[in-house]
Amino acid sequence: MAVATETNHVLNDLIHICLDGEKGFAAAAEHVTDSSLKLELMDYSMQRRDFAANLQGLVANSGEKPSNSGDVSAGLHRAWINVKSLFTSNDRYAVLAECERGEDSAMAAFKQAMESDLPSDYMQLVQSQASAVKRTHDRVKALRDATRR
Repeated sequence: MAVATETNHVLNDLIHICLDGEKGFAAAAEHVTDSSLKLELMDYSMQRRDFAANLQGLVANSGEKPSNSGDVSAGLHRAWINVKSLFTSNDRYAVLAECERGEDSAMAAFKQAMESDLPSDYMQLVQSQASAVKRTHDRVKALRDATRR
């Protein structure tokens, strides 16, 4: 099945977002001392790695080379988490707020992808991943809000 270049462009954008999320959650996990939160953040990191791998498989099956790195702006975001954590003494609220900000970006990217003209089997995967991203966003936001109380 020939897949349009535009479809692969959409998928590669999501791969970037997922790889950025993988690295972002891993960086966040390094900046918290709570072992259960650290574990949860690492689970989200692995989830994003798996999401990227699934999307990379779709692009590779079309005969094109899938992206295998994150976006430059996300690298800056991860660096910001690192710098901010130095000033906030690994403040749980600050780390979770940055995770939520990253998830806001991921939700926007998945929303945009779902508005594109993807083949139905691709759309099913994207919708499934988008639902998981939304659940993660809501969980991170709830953790952040609970920290503030």
